Amino acid sequence: MSWDTLSENLIGQFLIATPSLNDPNFSKTVTLICEHNEFGSLGLIINRPIEGNLNQLLEELQIASDEQLESTPILQGGPVGTERGFVIHNQGAWKHTSQINDWINITTSKDILESISNGMGPDNCLLVLGYSGWGPGQLESEIRTNSWLSIPFSDEILFNTPFQHRWEKSIGSLGINAQNLTEEIGHA
Repeated sequence: MSWDTLSENLIGQFLIATPSLNDPNFSKTVTLICEHNEFGSLGLIINRPIEGNLNQLLEELQIASDEQLESTPILQGGPVGTERGFVIHNQGAWKHTSQINDWINITTSKDILESISNGMGPDNCLLVLGYSGWGPGQLESEIRTNSWLSIPFSDEILFNTPFQHRWEKSIGSLGINAQNLTEEIGHA
């Protein structure tokens, strides 16, 4: 498969870690691919909540909040740049917003947090700290060695499925029962 074919297919897709992926940073993760080009790839894990919530983060950033956001979790997006924040959302544009596909955007500027704190943010959003990164050709190699499966973007998985069920639901969308997967995945 050429780089161009993979790049068109992966941006905005979910990567599902297979049981053969032994890296504890990615075990049973679902990752939204935000960038994929000749320079490498960037993704955000969408099923790993960390301690803390949005109210606590807003306090740290000295952003006053009119909203009660204790129930808004923060996700670990990956092991790289854990001090960097990303907001995955379904609508709106702020200072540093990038459109990933027709349904989803990523914003990295503080102004979206100010909007959320005032009740003027997007209807659906996830706050993610850190990201997952791959060098040139690395992700393609990992896909060829069956470390990852890919599925089309799903708004249902991203915003409506509990975090602890996103991996199984993603695998299930392929018609596979997650309990039937083994660490030994081969090529036909």
